[in-house]
Amino acid sequence: MLGGVTRAVETIRASLEALGHSVLVVAPRMAGALPQPGVLRVPAVPAPTYPDFALPLPVGPRLTRALRALDLDVFHAHHPFLLGGTAGRLARSLGRPLVFTYHTLYDKYAHYVPLPRAAVARQALAWSTQFANHVEVVIAPSEALAERIRNQGVARLVEVVPTGIDLGWFQPGDRNQARAALGLAPDRPLLVYVGRLDREKNLGFLLEAFAAVLRVHPDAGLLLVGRGTREPSLRALAARLGVADRVRFVGGVPLADVVAFYQAADVFVFASTTETQGLAVLEAMAVGRPVVAVRASGVEEAVMDGVTGLLTPEDSSAFAAAVTEILEDAGLAAKLAAGGREVARRFAAPVLAARLVGIYRRLLGTDSAPD
Repeated sequence: MLGGVTRAVETIRASLEALGHSVLVVAPRMAGALPQPGVLRVPAVPAPTYPDFALPLPVGPRLTRALRALDLDVFHAHHPFLLGGTAGRLARSLGRPLVFTYHTLYDKYAHYVPLPRAAVARQALAWSTQFANHVEVVIAPSEALAERIRNQGVARLVEVVPTGIDLGWFQPGDRNQARAALGLAPDRPLLVYVGRLDREKNLGFLLEAFAAVLRVHPDAGLLLVGRGTREPSLRALAARLGVADRVRFVGGVPLADVVAFYQAADVFVFASTTETQGLAVLEAMAVGRPVVAVRASGVEEAVMDGVTGLLTPEDSSAFAAAVTEILEDAGLAAKLAAGGREVARRFAAPVLAARLVGIYRRLLGTDSAPD
């Protein structure tokens, strides 16, 4: 199962190619990654504190010459460090525009660096801001993030272009059929989370809220779809809370199977407060599942409280009450599901990719799109 940034890049690549453009993705080489057209893998090593994340090694002169020979029109970086620096050097040397999508609240991930966290967070903000101030256009996936990065010192033009979702893939499906395919009970209230099992996803809070749900609906279940560094501690917390028999750690699954987990849910639950957009929330909405999420920047631009889902403060009792309200009110659940599908259409990948192409065209100063 791919992480959010990786899925965003893949969605953008596929959408641009569908619009008739040629795209080359330069990415670190990952264990088990299969060859893929349009993707160039560069040597990399696993990150010491997060093995699922690869640290690309310096790009050598042979690869640099090969990339220069492609005569690319636009360089688009999706990370301010690592390969972002390579994109910047190539763009400058070739006189091409450089675009940067600010996907991540980098200071919120300081715990992955084995150094004093406050110092790492400050440096991450400084470096990402400096990188952003050396590109032509910064893409922010949400209005909240655009405001945040302007306030932290990004002076370049910031355009808000959310990452799109493939509405041909994430579609409503029969709940009981999905459960049968996954071997799940047809009549058990089911909460589903999709994403990494890491500290910044606030899953300890989610388990506490689920324990409160069980006091009202003791037959409910929670599926955690994904993998990450916090799985052992989350399993231990589930045991301490007395909910281990009601929580299933599904692990990472292929994207083709993720849709079925969304379709099987009664409620999609999301507790992260560090999102710049929240792709999983949009995917759940596109599939037609009501969402309960903690009110936070990024997510609240997708989840319209009372229309596409319910937003709560970071309070386990309030979160559990929102989940319970949906489980007990079929009319509300149907209303939120319909509202979610309607809003998700605004995030159709081809529409947002076309907006991105418009930015590329403007930077190139031509009416013809890059190819």
